Amino acid sequence: MAMNTFPRHSIARTLDIGYEEFLPFFDGFSEGLLIVDRTGTIIYYNPTMAAIDELDPAEVLGKKVVDVYDLSEEGSVIMQCLKDRQPIVDRSLLYRTRRGKVANTIHTVFPLFKRGRLEGAICLVREYNVLEETISSISIPRPKRSLPNDTRFDFEAIVGSNIDFLRAVNTAKMAAITPSPVMLYGETGSGKELFAQAIHNHSGRKSGRYTAVNCAAIPENLLEGLLFGTTSGAFTGARNKMGIFERASGGTIFLDELNSMGIGLQAKILRVIQERKVRRLGSLRESEIDLKIISSVNQEPHVAIAANNLRPDLFYRLGVVFIPIPPLRERKEDIVLLARHFLDKHSRALNRKVSDISSDVLALFNDYDWPGNVRELEHVIEGAINLVVSSRTIERRHLQSHLTTWRRLRGQPDAVQPPMAGSPPQGYGVHGQGPERLPVPSPGAGQRSPDSGKGLLATQADQEKAVVADALAAHAGNITRAAKSIGISRQLFNYKMKKYRIDRHDYLS
Repeated sequence: MAMNTFPRHSIARTLDIGYEEFLPFFDGFSEGLLIVDRTGTIIYYNPTMAAIDELDPAEVLGKKVVDVYDLSEEGSVIMQCLKDRQPIVDRSLLYRTRRGKVANTIHTVFPLFKRGRLEGAICLVREYNVLEETISSISIPRPKRSLPNDTRFDFEAIVGSNIDFLRAVNTAKMAAITPSPVMLYGETGSGKELFAQAIHNHSGRKSGRYTAVNCAAIPENLLEGLLFGTTSGAFTGARNKMGIFERASGGTIFLDELNSMGIGLQAKILRVIQERKVRRLGSLRESEIDLKIISSVNQEPHVAIAANNLRPDLFYRLGVVFIPIPPLRERKEDIVLLARHFLDKHSRALNRKVSDISSDVLALFNDYDWPGNVRELEHVIEGAINLVVSSRTIERRHLQSHLTTWRRLRGQPDAVQPPMAGSPPQGYGVHGQGPERLPVPSPGAGQRSPDSGKGLLATQADQEKAVVADALAAHAGNITRAAKSIGISRQLFNYKMKKYRIDRHDYLS
């Protein structure tokens, strides 16, 4: 990385510091350091900062902070320091440069004054991974850590570089060290269980019990007894039995897919959270409990509330820290990273010597929508490893049939064998799974062919927006009839209108 090319005398003159001899000292700092003038223009940028950002100083010097980094003035600690004229000390920040490099850092910024006049600011930056390396280098060596309570995941197991995903990880780490409830939102297969276990294992409760409850898999009449416990005589066959809330006290409980739980039972859960006490079915005695509560929903909360699948008061209570986990189709830059991670994991687990993925397969992975998210990608990699016999590389012929079926449905020829019986229906992987999905308009009368210059997701979004707008126009702005005409619920239709900023009043006759 080249050293700063900005003349040192011009830096000193701009700030009117008069201590040019200090600048070589800054060049040798192990922390990143940059200096800005009162307008936020970068006038000094040391080599460590250049290494953190992976930028050439020539690209940075003389430019404003908000032009170098993908930050607003409100999101930039440097600009906030200049605005408030106050120091900002040890502020954690996840940021991305305009070139796409993501950094997880700690910033300390001081305003620079001369005779009461603000001249600029100086900012010290340290990367989190550097801090961890420094701490580990002075720590007593420890044996390889084993996770408690049969959990499998901690934050080291979370793989990704997408900035929204890293923001979710950073929020989860901070939420882990507080007693506040955490709600995770993500589609099936996006990693909610992984996040929940990581939060538990990062918390002060990691030596306590971690209990996950799949609210969608257990009938409500059984779930209540499992959660609250029972008392002999409460109902036929009932016996004295401690419930999950009592057993998990002192640890963490994860209520997975909370929006699948009945509304009546949600009200009882709310009381437990508020009172921190639980009463077994058929008992008058209450027991105090101490729990970190993590929950998840696989619908956007406002959609779940509108569909009467989630009580708003329970959402406000459990969503104190709300963490959206982006689906895989929105973090395409992570696909190759995850694919190679799963390749290494399952090659070792299956005792196979598969060590590479062909560029053709990686291109297909990047083009595919992954309706099953990270879980689907992992299963595809594991399945492919089983079929590799004579080489060490996963080729397209080793892939599961639904991927190649989807490719042919998009008009792309494929050399693999036809799909086997039981392959997913047509359209799988284009708009997701489940009964509620918007119809895919085919090019023809009144439709334009997809713009070949656009990516798949952008083309789909345009088509989806057109379907919603056409339905509203056909039914004079009546949302109920428009939703019914394209085969989705009113709630989902409202969500699509909000997503594409469509105003029904534009279609009223």
